[in-house]
Amino acid sequence: MPANQHRLPRFTADVPWQRWRQLSQRELTIAATAAAIVFFLLVFSPFPKPSRTFGGTNVIASEAASDWVPFTPSSNAQQNSAFCLDGSLPGYHLKRGFGSGSNSWLIYIEGGGWCNNIPSCSARKETRYGSSTYMDKRDQFFGILSRHQVQNPDFFNWNKVKVRYCEGSSFTSRPDTEFQNGTELFFRGQLIWDTLMDELLTIGMSESRQALLIGCSAGGLAALIHCDDFRDLFPKDTDVKCLADAGFFPNEKDIAGNHTIESYYHDVVHLQGITKSLNHDCVARSGEPSKCFFPQEFIGNIKTPVFLVQPAYDFWQIANIFAPKSSDPHGSWRKCKLNIFNCNSKQLDVLHGYRNSLLRTLNGFQKKPKWGMFINSCFIHCQTWAAGRWHSPTSPRINNKTIAETVGDWYFEREAAIRVDCPFPCNPTCVNQDLTDSDG
Repeated sequence: MPANQHRLPRFTADVPWQRWRQLSQRELTIAATAAAIVFFLLVFSPFPKPSRTFGGTNVIASEAASDWVPFTPSSNAQQNSAFCLDGSLPGYHLKRGFGSGSNSWLIYIEGGGWCNNIPSCSARKETRYGSSTYMDKRDQFFGILSRHQVQNPDFFNWNKVKVRYCEGSSFTSRPDTEFQNGTELFFRGQLIWDTLMDELLTIGMSESRQALLIGCSAGGLAALIHCDDFRDLFPKDTDVKCLADAGFFPNEKDIAGNHTIESYYHDVVHLQGITKSLNHDCVARSGEPSKCFFPQEFIGNIKTPVFLVQPAYDFWQIANIFAPKSSDPHGSWRKCKLNIFNCNSKQLDVLHGYRNSLLRTLNGFQKKPKWGMFINSCFIHCQTWAAGRWHSPTSPRINNKTIAETVGDWYFEREAAIRVDCPFPCNPTCVNQDLTDSDG
């Protein structure tokens, strides 16, 4: 195990449960934060209902009932005190592979953002992103998780695990700073990660000949942070690689020149005791641990082959990093953030600038051996989980290749897989999200 990824000790002591008796003002603060989170999930959730068709048939209708995969609470979480933010048990959905894929494993980490203070974390634990209590007890597998070869040509018959995200740190938090100020918040992200990986190894993943760790959004960041640690779970002759889907969050100033995302990540890292989970070389080099929550600061230290699926006009990043409400008091960016076709020429110039900055940041990594990229110019967030984005007649393409075909070329080393799109709106195959209806 690399020096920068130490496992946490197992916690066996009982954790006291005491009701948090809040002041009325605090109740109002938390309620307001909860409402904001619900609004955010409705408006900016990376998981809209699929609207594309595949072969003339609605994707959802074509999926068999057997594709509904039940939720499995971790069998070891209780004894390891590996709890979700609210103290409930974490878990996953497992679909066994078959045929030639019986000894290949794909681990998909769900996304869902982070929390950076006591009110936002307290509100989060009342949602499925902070508690397994609120999760659906079964989930349907699409895109890279599909068992249908026509949807998922290279990974359809692999063992597939969807890891549910029920904390707020991309599986890096540690309990050193929990239970402060009378709160009942469990910062156990790193411990959840260790516990789930140990459990999956015991139920067959240790026999894997091929393995792929993938995550979406905050889960994509988790896939990058834990990539080398994941590699070290397997024998040297196992083919192990990692993929981040919309998980490359740049450290950029917003439209008002403020360091909004840098300040936010600083609060996340220090609130949840994340420092020890970050790359040690990066932390020593930067001097400020929270900078190493940004992939651009530590991705060069990753030894395992990595693939980036990244929209150059990521709607979540535009709304929360580049043009947050705090830096747009008059709402001049509101319509643009909901639909890129509403952006005026000056706003598009700004967004093109952010795209150029992203490409400059990634330029050095394009030359790394066995690395790959699919950087398209769509107004979208995550693209690997949905059939209409991953692989279908209507999926986004670069050089006439879908994301699925490009990832397959990279993983199986069929050909070079560095595909970078031209600027918006040049690509007519883009699936561009329209969030206007969600805005109400």
